[in-house]
Amino acid sequence: MRAIDYIKEAEKKGVAIGHFNISDVVALMAIFRAARELEVSVFIGVSEGEREFIGVEEAAALVKALREEHNYPIFINADHTYSLEGIKKAVAAGFDSIIFDGAKLPFEENVQKTKEAVDYVKSVNKEVLVEAELGYIGSSSKVWDKVPEGAGLQKTTPEQARTFVDATGIDMLAPSVGNIHGMMKDAPNPRLDIELIRRIREAAGVPLVLHGASGIIKEDLTAAIKAGISMVHINTEIRVAWRKGVEEGLKHQPDEVAPYKLLREAADDVYKVVLGKLKIFNHLV
Repeated sequence: MRAIDYIKEAEKKGVAIGHFNISDVVALMAIFRAARELEVSVFIGVSEGEREFIGVEEAAALVKALREEHNYPIFINADHTYSLEGIKKAVAAGFDSIIFDGAKLPFEENVQKTKEAVDYVKSVNKEVLVEAELGYIGSSSKVWDKVPEGAGLQKTTPEQARTFVDATGIDMLAPSVGNIHGMMKDAPNPRLDIELIRRIREAAGVPLVLHGASGIIKEDLTAAIKAGISMVHINTEIRVAWRKGVEEGLKHQPDEVAPYKLLREAADDVYKVVLGKLKIFNHLV
């Protein structure tokens, strides 16, 4: 069961694989529940902060256990990794894919460090996928009052994408196409440049990943997938749903102390968000 095969299958079908971040087992099981209901493959993401909270090996073991027990295409990604040391830990733990994030770096330095990451990962396990970011879209999955400073100002060009992929050997590319990490508090996120996505996919020659998809309107998500996006990242909307569910659980059961009872509403709210997104990604709505 190889992650790359499911990504290629998604691209062939004109759909996108959902990538959802977790900080606990509540979100993991809610995501898995939604994916199984629709019978689609899914990626679980854990950033450096999330990995520190859950545990690098523990996160990988949880996803691997679900995959093996249910014979199901659920994979785990080391989201937004900024150092070779972090990459080495994720590879050793058995992650299926890794993102090296050098988006803040100058282009040449991003190329250099990304290539170092690719060379290391492939020397250990050729099956592990390496993704990189090109173009800064912010770095925090939170709710914003205004667009974060510097995020999305410089979009990735097709020429940059081609040069970057050729020089680094990455398996997937996450470009800046109008997207930002996080979501706006009282308005939809900025609109995506759909034609740019199409041109970048043609130039890059590798599957594209849309980061910062929380808060993006359905029409843009659908158009982006048709233009060449093969994986879509959702995190902030899950965090918001989780928190609202926890608040509702405490409100409805003020005297309850059992976490598994209090967290049921959080699990249900996360499940609903994920199910809705997966339906969009697979053109089911």
